[in-house]
Order: sequence, then structure tokens, then C-alpha cells
Amino acid sequence: MPVLADLDDIRSLARIAGIADIVLHFAPPPSTGLADTRTRHLLTALAQHTELPRRLIYISTSGVYGDCAGGWVPETLPVHPATGRAARRVDAERQIRNFAQRSGVQASILRVPGIYAAERLPLERIRRGTPILCAADDVYSNHIHAEDLAHIVELAMYRGRNSRVYHASDDSELKMGEYFQLVAQAFDLPAPPQISRDEAELSLPASLLSFMSESRRLCNARLKRELRVRLIYPTVVAGLQAIESIKAGVVSLPNNQQ
Repeated sequence: MPVLADLDDIRSLARIAGIADIVLHFAPPPSTGLADTRTRHLLTALAQHTELPRRLIYISTSGVYGDCAGGWVPETLPVHPATGRAARRVDAERQIRNFAQRSGVQASILRVPGIYAAERLPLERIRRGTPILCAADDVYSNHIHAEDLAHIVELAMYRGRNSRVYHASDDSELKMGEYFQLVAQAFDLPAPPQISRDEAELSLPASLLSFMSESRRLCNARLKRELRVRLIYPTVVAGLQAIESIKAGVVSLPNNQQ
């Protein structure tokens, strides 16, 4: 039974206290400021009842690390957010850890990179001919198929360790431009034009440039070791092949589901 509420209005959250055994917190932070007031409102509301949830799963972002110059990033790397958006995610993570420590609720944090699925692909951007960075200036990006992310959330509800961070990322080792080229190829679209970083800074909006300014590769060994995740689509190539099969009307199961 849905309970409608507004995370920006703490009064509307009163009805959710005491009714949930597991809380999946997927809402983004507000669009301004350095604090995530939505997470604060949610945790305050949950704490108003003696019956607290057993578990809380929060979806954060890999952007909390800032630029890592293309290096491999473990969950133990200190966060270094470079944007207000990432700083608000760091604040939310801190609030959730403090809440877990005070209340005894088991909390797990999933740091999630770019989510893709059949309905979540940058097709319009490619059709518009939005440029990508040339190989010499390109940055590493990380990805997860929406179906795999749902499975990771499910396993975190039962196997996640308290106040533990997990990288919900696949095994791909792709630069951002390679990702767009793979999507274009899968949908028979022209390859995006390539430009230098200097040209990008003159012609692209700041919101897009911010994603092109951070390069990192997420280690997902903890995800596999502790949550015992077996990825359905371990690479973007495998995920796009499955999407192509659906588009062609052919049902094709991954090897680990046959």
C-alpha cells in the first residue's frame, strides 16, 4: 500500500515511522546546498518510533571520489567530492552512518556509477551529434545495468555488512567516449564526433564538462566477495548485446542464467 510523502516536507513523513522492516532510500539530494536535507528528514521521521527498521540501503554515487586520474578506486579511498552534487551525497552517507551507529539499524551504502538499460541510453545525445573527447583526453567511466543494480540491492538487504560501502559497478574498463561509440554502433547511429579537451571547454555546457573532468575505475571485488554477486551483464558489451537481442525480438539469456 503506497504512502505518499514528500522528503522536502518532514511533516508528511510521520506516517512512515514504525511500518518498515527494510528501507530502500534511492531519492536524490536537493539540487542546491552542501547538505542532504531529504535524508535528514527521512532519518528523523524513522527515529520517531520505537520500532526501527532492521536495514537501510542507500544508493549513493561514485562521484564522491572526485577525479582520480584514471586510477583504480577501492571503497577505502577517502572521498574528495569536487561538485556540490557529490558533496551532498557525502553528507547523506555521513548521516546514514551516524544513524546506524546510534540506532543499531544495519545500513549499507551502494556507490553507483552510470546506470544503463534499454530505456536508459544516451541515444538522443548521439543523434544530436554531441561531441565526445578524443582518446588522448578521454576519461574512464563506470557502468552498471539496471537489472544488475536491482539484484545488488536485493543481496545487500540480506548480506550487506553494517555501515559498509560497496561499489555497484560492472567489470567494464571503458573510457567515456568508448561507451558512446558502443551505444552508437549497437543502434546503427553515426559515431559521435571527437574533440579535444580545449575545444570541449569552449563549446560544451558546464554540466557536461563536469562529468568529463573526473576519471576513475571502480574496484568491485568487495561486491563479489561479501555480497556474492554474480553479474548478469558483467560488461557493457554484454548488456548492449542483450538489448540488441530484445530489439530484434530474440530472447537471449546470459550464460549464468541458461
